[in-house]
Amino acid sequence: MPQSEKKRRRASEAEQMEAKETREVAVEQPPQQSANEIDLVELFYYLLERAKWIIAAAILGALVMGIYSQFMATPMYQATSKLYVLNSNDSAVDLADLQIGTYLAADYQQVFNTWEVHEQVLKNLNLDYSYSALQGMLSVSNPTDTRLLNITVTSSDPKEATNLANEYAAVAQDFIYNVMDTEEPSMFSRALEPTSPVSPQKTRNVILGFLVGAIIMAGVFVVRFIMDDKIKTADDIAKYVGLPTLAVVPAVGEAKNGTLKRGIFKRREGRR
Repeated sequence: MPQSEKKRRRASEAEQMEAKETREVAVEQPPQQSANEIDLVELFYYLLERAKWIIAAAILGALVMGIYSQFMATPMYQATSKLYVLNSNDSAVDLADLQIGTYLAADYQQVFNTWEVHEQVLKNLNLDYSYSALQGMLSVSNPTDTRLLNITVTSSDPKEATNLANEYAAVAQDFIYNVMDTEEPSMFSRALEPTSPVSPQKTRNVILGFLVGAIIMAGVFVVRFIMDDKIKTADDIAKYVGLPTLAVVPAVGEAKNGTLKRGIFKRREGRR
């Protein structure tokens, strides 16, 4: 056999062996994971390992909100008076009267937005509020399918809230009768002085502080987990780089390393 033919055959066999080894390595290598992908299971265990910090942050948030609700937040009280739209002298009420009463109740809500009503209330109670401040304290609602007007006032002083609610009802009665030229609404219920505040809601605030504290701390750990691109284990090498691990060298603590190095140096100096 010619020498050139032998060389070609050997080269062909070498190429085939190399291709076979390349295919085997490709099969053995695990798929490389993109750096942008997040392993949710790994993230879960990462957060689970730091659960004590998350719980501590949640307790701290609940404690802060509890202190704020108990000692810093201003208690607010609400008092409500009610007006009845239809004339109480009517002995019979048909469907048309009910519909008219509903429409009038919606119209009467706008009475409480007028500056004339605010001014009269301030004058009668000798108060020094701006119209916008009074409007922010006042809330007028018409419950569905009723002819009632609920006049609710919110204030830090329970007595002031009661006086304002009753005075608004009385002034609105006169204004509706004299200005709008309609039947005067009847006083359905007078406001009573509240004995307990409507805010702050301490239980809700404590629960909210607990959840917010836990979410913030968990969010910090999630960001750290996403931003951390260090290779820590042999599995990380296979996952992100796609290369098999041949050997693992155990790490020695810094203190032990320092002692070991100093011992080596001393022995070397002794030999010298």
